Amino acid sequence: MIEDFTKVKMVEVPRNIVAGHDVLGCVKEMCEGIHTGRTGTIITGTRTLEAAAKDVLDYMEGYDMDVVQVGDATMENAQYAEERIREFGSSFVLAVGGGSKIDLTKVVSRDLRLPFISIPTSAAHDGIASNRASLKSDSGSRSVESASPMGVIADTGVIAKAPYRLLASGCADVISNLTAIMDWDFARRLKNVDFSRTAYTIAKYSAESIVENSQLIKPNLEDSVWLSIKPIIMSGISMCIAGSSRPTSGAEHMFSHMIDLKHPGKALHGEQCGVGSIMTMYLHGGDWEMIRDALEEIGAPTTARGLGLTAEDVIDAMTHAHEIRSDRFTILGDSGISPEVAEKVARATGVI
Repeated sequence: MIEDFTKVKMVEVPRNIVAGHDVLGCVKEMCEGIHTGRTGTIITGTRTLEAAAKDVLDYMEGYDMDVVQVGDATMENAQYAEERIREFGSSFVLAVGGGSKIDLTKVVSRDLRLPFISIPTSAAHDGIASNRASLKSDSGSRSVESASPMGVIADTGVIAKAPYRLLASGCADVISNLTAIMDWDFARRLKNVDFSRTAYTIAKYSAESIVENSQLIKPNLEDSVWLSIKPIIMSGISMCIAGSSRPTSGAEHMFSHMIDLKHPGKALHGEQCGVGSIMTMYLHGGDWEMIRDALEEIGAPTTARGLGLTAEDVIDAMTHAHEIRSDRFTILGDSGISPEVAEKVARATGVI
């Protein structure tokens, strides 16, 4: 007898995405299109207020808007923003800023069940359009499930004005999908973990697109943002489809989070993931040179020194990376790799 079919899956992805030159002015039309109501809050920071939030506020004529300036993406700052939003009576939120402001707004949106629009002022990682947020705490960074944006407005002119290092980091983060999806498929085959071929394909496309255009992604060029922003956004959407960070986060992200825990502030998240991806691709027996070369073309670090770390720091982070998420099976295995293997990999790839 055939059993009843009972599978169910819900996918929440951005409803509207606008990317290109001088598109900040689309914000009012987008708000009207998703029926947000007439009272809203802009979550931003000190620098991003000047970079874009003031312009966004000007475009919101006819709306009653509050502006909340916050710092890092912490639960304390999220709670502060939530209190302000409740007091003001907002029915929607605009996240205007870099990754931390957008991550924080995702948590606020989830907690208050309010729609939000993501308006990045930089593209340092692929969280612009995802439903995952990275929150900082005394015990390091942790990824939490959150809300996905109802819309994304990525103004390439605004993003091009941010330090180029941020864009290079975002590109490195997306390139590291190449090892994340290998870890995911590895876990599917050995551990029978949930797997989405669609999310896998989108994450792979995003990474390959950055690699293919790596020679064209340079500082002080808005064209570079244009070439990068679509893959960065699509990488985030792959997480929405998967319902987890699996298509974009494997052992290379564990390496990055371990560095954050032991050596906070040394390098950017995407930079660390890029270097981690070189080493984990070596462990997979794949084309680690291709990853290294693409990162070098873009101007992202490929060595311990480039991350501000010592050889010992990298070996230690690789040795303990598996401890970040015991529930996520990767090429590092359940018990990790030895310091001797970690050193061999780091030396073979030129990371140390």
